[in-house]
Amino acid sequence: MSEVKKTAPRGGGGGGWTRFVTARPRLTLLVALVLTALAVLAGGGVADRMGSGGWEDPAAESTYATKALESRFPGSQPNVLLLVDAGAPGVDAPAAAAEARRLAERLDAEPGVDGVGSYWSTGSPALRSEDGRQGVIAARIAGEEKDAAAVLDRIAPAYRGTHGPVEVSLGGELAVRHEMQTVIQEDLLRAELIALPLTLVLLVMVFGSAVAALLPLGVGIVAILGTNAVLRGITEFTDVSVFAQNLTTALGLGLAIDYALFVVRRYREELAAGADTYAAVRTTLRTAGRTVLFSALTVAVSLAAMLVFPQYFLRSFAYAGIAVVLLAATAALTLLPAALVLLGDRVNALDLRRLLRRGRAPRAATTEAVRGATAGSAGEGSPRDGSPREGSPRDDGAGWGRAAALVMRRAPVFAVVTTTGLVLLGLPFLGVKFGTADDRQLPVTASSRVVQDQLRDGFPGSPGGGLTVLAEGEATPAQYAGYRERLAALDGVARVEGPVTAGRGSASFTVVPEGETVGADAQRVVGELRAAEAPFKTAVTGPAAVLVDSKDAIADRLPWAAGIIVLVTLLLVFLLTGSVVVPVQAVLLNALSLTAMFGAVVWVFQEGHLSGLLGFTSTGDIETTLPVLMFCVAFGLSMDYGVFLLSRIKEEYDATGDHEHSVRFGLRHTGGLITAAAVILAVVMVAIGTSRVTNTKMLGLGVALAVLMDAMVVRSLLVPSVMKLTGRLTWWAPGPLRRFHDRFGISETDAPAGPGAGDGPGAESDADTDAEGRAYSAAR
Repeated sequence: MSEVKKTAPRGGGGGGWTRFVTARPRLTLLVALVLTALAVLAGGGVADRMGSGGWEDPAAESTYATKALESRFPGSQPNVLLLVDAGAPGVDAPAAAAEARRLAERLDAEPGVDGVGSYWSTGSPALRSEDGRQGVIAARIAGEEKDAAAVLDRIAPAYRGTHGPVEVSLGGELAVRHEMQTVIQEDLLRAELIALPLTLVLLVMVFGSAVAALLPLGVGIVAILGTNAVLRGITEFTDVSVFAQNLTTALGLGLAIDYALFVVRRYREELAAGADTYAAVRTTLRTAGRTVLFSALTVAVSLAAMLVFPQYFLRSFAYAGIAVVLLAATAALTLLPAALVLLGDRVNALDLRRLLRRGRAPRAATTEAVRGATAGSAGEGSPRDGSPREGSPRDDGAGWGRAAALVMRRAPVFAVVTTTGLVLLGLPFLGVKFGTADDRQLPVTASSRVVQDQLRDGFPGSPGGGLTVLAEGEATPAQYAGYRERLAALDGVARVEGPVTAGRGSASFTVVPEGETVGADAQRVVGELRAAEAPFKTAVTGPAAVLVDSKDAIADRLPWAAGIIVLVTLLLVFLLTGSVVVPVQAVLLNALSLTAMFGAVVWVFQEGHLSGLLGFTSTGDIETTLPVLMFCVAFGLSMDYGVFLLSRIKEEYDATGDHEHSVRFGLRHTGGLITAAAVILAVVMVAIGTSRVTNTKMLGLGVALAVLMDAMVVRSLLVPSVMKLTGRLTWWAPGPLRRFHDRFGISETDAPAGPGAGDGPGAESDADTDAEGRAYSAAR
């Protein structure tokens, strides 16, 4: 380690935690290495224990009916379909029919398979293609999702392929979900192979040093591996969606980079101001460390709101998100400081940018120590005393200060134009239509997708996709017949089959709606079926019924989730700033930053624009849970960047009492940092968005757009213009709340507000900004 300078810590001594990290850095890293190795072992094979469903409400009528039908009428809920193609002779040819019957009998004898039926045993026209070349064998594999998938894996090779005169392909809900899980795992591996090298290149560009660039990657990998171990443990108690692994990778890398950028930037700033290595780390933990912890809490709260929803698809993202956020913050506040203590100013070693600066004289070591994330691309400003750094450009970060000054001079114009533009970008979301995920999430070449396309286009009705009514209670044949007639007379019903009885107390009816399986007409039919008069108790299930119940569950709990996010965000931002105005601004501006994402989701994925370029099939709707998930993730990330900016503005306002100067100072010192972090996170999300599964593509590309809009539009234009308009009122709070904040609030500085706080005039230039910084430094 390079020689430690004998300089007293600028911020005083650290607390017990900072003393532990700085006093025992090797022990800290060793413990982390052991825990990471254990996490690798514990988290191994976690994807194989995850499910690919989770859109259903476990307490819904459709879920109850599905479970009851599975036990009493397994043939009414097929989840595996064998598409038998007999070619030109047709499915009624003797040889083809005989082979199909043999396959159906063989399938019926398989352990774990129930309710086998086929065109050749029932003669149902719904199981025969309109051209007569194809027929369907339908069955149900019972049990939990993972157990059913294991049965499918076992039997599929024996049935898929050529059997005498027929060719057999596998489809159905279970086959679609199983293939979707496989595709997601393959896509996640490819996304990681794309994101990691690109992220490393961008980090080198931001930090300059290859050593510094590797630090956030290390933090991210620790967070990802640790989260996989946590998820593996959670699968022992409840279902977890395989989709959650995408969020683990994205947030693990993205937030680790955010936190590492913020910590290393502050560490280099302290070094540049003359602190020794230990003092710089302690001050960094006491200031930037507080902000990182605070930011992690705000992101975790946004993700935790998904726990109020009953669908395990959404709850899985809460499990993964909370774990990866807290682990990323923990690693950034333990491993990273320990590494910085051991590295000292060698954190700037291996400056690969020198290769691009041929012909220039080498800079002094001091210059290199304050470059990287804190210079140019990361937006670092001058030291607080305003003096130029040795060998560094005098205007590092000044562009952001000038931009903030320009925005505040024309604050009404920027506020109105930016707000109007964001609202216009979000208008397409007013036409959103909610649906459910089906086989069209998969690429067109996926085998189960090919089967479903043929069933959808070539068969009358919808094999395996209609509605089923469970009738419970004793009834006479006449009562069953009358009920069937009432159902058949409903508008939008193509036909009704049944009843199929099981004993004296149960019967099932199959209702085939006209049009799309889960379209608006099918959803309306669900309501009419549930309202139809019957002499017995009824319950309706099927794809459209599951969608209706899922929408109702989300609508019922959405106010609770939104309330949790808003109230906790208001509280946390108040604890950071001591203002009652800033938290309201933060919530409103964060929500406004998401409008472009929601508008783009409808314009692209629902209406199908750019579908050819992006390689997906538009179904004309958006899966019901996706907007909720995207809101929670994007809102949390927006708060992440908002906290970085607000904490720096508040620190300077406490020091100088000058509102406008503090806004310029905060944007000057964090604008480039936030932009660099947003670009890197967007790269990770776009890598996730290369997935062949539409929902994952939508999540990755949508959140990437939201992150960029927040960093480059909201934080750069809307925040400074709105804060200019609210002026010193921005920091207002009633007396009792201000006293509460004085006692329990969070701050990046331990210093009291500077003399004249709250009544200083606004600075007019970056030179004034530096002069005020020098005045405060002298007073301090």
